[in-house]
Amino acid sequence: MPQTAFRPNHMHIAWHDYTSHDATLPISAAPLREKASVIGRTGLMLLSCGTGAWRVRSSMNTLAEELGLVCAADIGLTSIEYTCFDGEQAFSQTLTLTSTGVNTSKLNRLEQFVAEFADICSRMSGEQLHTHLDEIEQVHGLYSPLMLGLAAALACGAFTFLLGGGWVEMILAFFGAGIGNAVRCKLSKHHLTLVLCTTVSVAAACLVYAGCLKIAEMTCGINVQHEAGYICSMLFIIPGFPFITSGIDMAKLDMRSGLERLSYAVMIVLIATMAAWLMALALHLKPVDFLPLNLSMLQYIVFRLLTSFCGVFGFSIMFNSPVPLAMSAAVIGAISNTLRLELVDLASLPPAAAAFFAAMIAGLLASAYKKHSGFPRIAITVPSIVIMVPGLYLYRAIYNLGMMNLSISASWFASATLIILALPLGLIFARIMTDKMFRYCT
Repeated sequence: MPQTAFRPNHMHIAWHDYTSHDATLPISAAPLREKASVIGRTGLMLLSCGTGAWRVRSSMNTLAEELGLVCAADIGLTSIEYTCFDGEQAFSQTLTLTSTGVNTSKLNRLEQFVAEFADICSRMSGEQLHTHLDEIEQVHGLYSPLMLGLAAALACGAFTFLLGGGWVEMILAFFGAGIGNAVRCKLSKHHLTLVLCTTVSVAAACLVYAGCLKIAEMTCGINVQHEAGYICSMLFIIPGFPFITSGIDMAKLDMRSGLERLSYAVMIVLIATMAAWLMALALHLKPVDFLPLNLSMLQYIVFRLLTSFCGVFGFSIMFNSPVPLAMSAAVIGAISNTLRLELVDLASLPPAAAAFFAAMIAGLLASAYKKHSGFPRIAITVPSIVIMVPGLYLYRAIYNLGMMNLSISASWFASATLIILALPLGLIFARIMTDKMFRYCT
């Protein structure tokens, strides 16, 4: 029997069929259908980069205004239903993605395209614009699975110290997360389902951590209590981007997009934590407390700055950010995350309140930097605070739930929920203070 070819549920759209193929006819003078195809395709490509519904709709409106149209769009996690109206006729279309993800490099190019559209729409035809969008669409991953594995290793190794781990846990988490994320990237390239990619990559990370710990125990006499760091080895899977953008979307009353993003993030967390819990049972691992580090306050501050920088830089690379963009987010993340931890330690501020202020500071710094860099604000702010997403809290909540320690589980869930709510709220208030367009219900 011949093997059946796999096809996506949603067929590929031949965008060039919408054009008149007349290179001399500018898009501003093209028929409604041709204009609408450029607007819809740009919106769909922006959505595929992981940006929020408000930004997608704002960009579609910018293009529509330049083309003399009115555009109304209903935007979800993976789909757009939109209508363009020129005063006499209307064109409606439903567009759907086969999957979702984060690509800040492509997002940067698309935002440049939208910003320059007023200058190019009068001299480029629909065919030329779609060819240009073809080039942008080819921007897939800037990095190989090996590089993404190293980025995850760096991020999770740094994350381990920020959660209280020492050098042993950091090194073991480095290897576990690196191999785990490399496995995930390899599986994703073959378009395997999200459930399978998440489960296998988390299992691989935990298995590598436990294996390396056992080797270290037998060869170097390492304390078995260092097993606490296995949680950190799988934190590369935590969906910080959709968690944070869901809150921003709901703040702008994009309820469909916000709730779908939140559901998507919760689904990933549940799959990842359940897989990690089952691996913990199989490998006899327990989320015990980390061993004390016995560092001075000055040492804590210095190491927190360094590890926060490394953690945010690693996550930014995982989001496909170019190195200059990743460095910018890392600097802002180092400042804001260290501030968060010091507010908890020195000012005895509740973790959720500290997360709110840290996210707000990150948003304000990103807004100031955006004016000079031109990078998309969301490509700076979200990576800079994604390290604050309480992945450890969420896992301990699921672990204790599985062990029927309901009161302990509820406590971890409550703490995690408050922090997850605080992070987008901090960004929202920063955006309200610095962006007058975001300030109003438009």
